[in-house]
Amino acid sequence: MSISLLFSYILLGFTLAAPIGPVNSARLDKGIKNGFWHAWIVGAGSMIADGIFMLIVYLGMVQFLEIPIVQIFLWLFGGFILIYSGIEGINSAGSVSLDARRGRDSLGKCFLTGFIMSITSPLSILFWLGIYGSVLAKTAQVNAPGSLLLYSSMIFLGLTLWDLLIAGLTTGMRRFLNTYSLKAISIVSGLSLIGFGLYFMYEGIKEIL
Repeated sequence: MSISLLFSYILLGFTLAAPIGPVNSARLDKGIKNGFWHAWIVGAGSMIADGIFMLIVYLGMVQFLEIPIVQIFLWLFGGFILIYSGIEGINSAGSVSLDARRGRDSLGKCFLTGFIMSITSPLSILFWLGIYGSVLAKTAQVNAPGSLLLYSSMIFLGLTLWDLLIAGLTTGMRRFLNTYSLKAISIVSGLSLIGFGLYFMYEGIKEIL
């Protein structure tokens, strides 16, 4: 077991978390509005959901997620959550300021935002089933079964490093922004979430029809 191999799995987890999507949009928005811990806790909620997906794949419970009614529920409920979050973000854009009054959103609310967005996202589910499932299959072929847990932990470590990076970036970015740019970012982030939500709703309705 080489250090370079372990590092490659950390890098895999890091890159898996990097694509722009609903969670990263929410993470940037909460971080720029409220600071480091709010951005980090959104990511922590998302990582808990990612861990659940990894566990489902690890335990071979994929067939549960292939039930049509479960998929329809996830599309529709996930769409609703994203649209609601986007509208809420746009409505609160007018109250964003650069003063010291941080913590406008509670840490618990930010955690639930990240968790619910990820756990109800069919895209996240399909992503983890496809990527992580194939990684597990390949790892099982060339390594002892006991190493699967270690490599899975390295992937999760990569997710954690991405979360810390984004939280740090949002804190640093805040110093170079003014009130108007903060409001613009909040609106763009909200529109992004609404766009993802409408897509989810469309896919759910299409499945029903």
